[in-house]
Amino acid sequence: MACEDGRAMEVRLTLNGKPVRVEVDPRERLLDTLRYRLGLTGSKEGCGEGECGACTVLMDGVPANSCLVLTAQCRGRSVRTIESVDAKALGPMLASGATQCGACTPGVVMTALWVKENPGLRDSHTLRELMAGNLCRCTGYDGIIDGLHAWVESDARSGGAA
Repeated sequence: MACEDGRAMEVRLTLNGKPVRVEVDPRERLLDTLRYRLGLTGSKEGCGEGECGACTVLMDGVPANSCLVLTAQCRGRSVRTIESVDAKALGPMLASGATQCGACTPGVVMTALWVKENPGLRDSHTLRELMAGNLCRCTGYDGIIDGLHAWVESDARSGGAA
């Protein structure tokens, strides 16, 4: 898609482990590219200001609010979305009542995946601190934290990853 003055740019990135090439307006947000160009609707727009975390993706393995990232900034980078997570692996988390309406779930899961993949983070921070960028209006957070503990512990017992 070209912008008003006819400019478009090609962006090549790795998306959920696969190479992707997409033409975008240089001002296009990653969230819009994911949802409307690539059909990956798991990442949600909650606030559009980077406050709620519903649009969180992993960019080069680190949580990023896709509503604040231009697609052009992803050139040559690796982006991972909620669609890359095996739903079966989430069983322990979901069984603990970690979700209700589901609006925050994609961002919570992606941040939790970052925590799971970087166990050293838990040495100096609590899960509540690490999840601070994810807002939820339904659960009161106890269910989310309990679910994250269950997911991390089940992964540690099985020796697997999401």
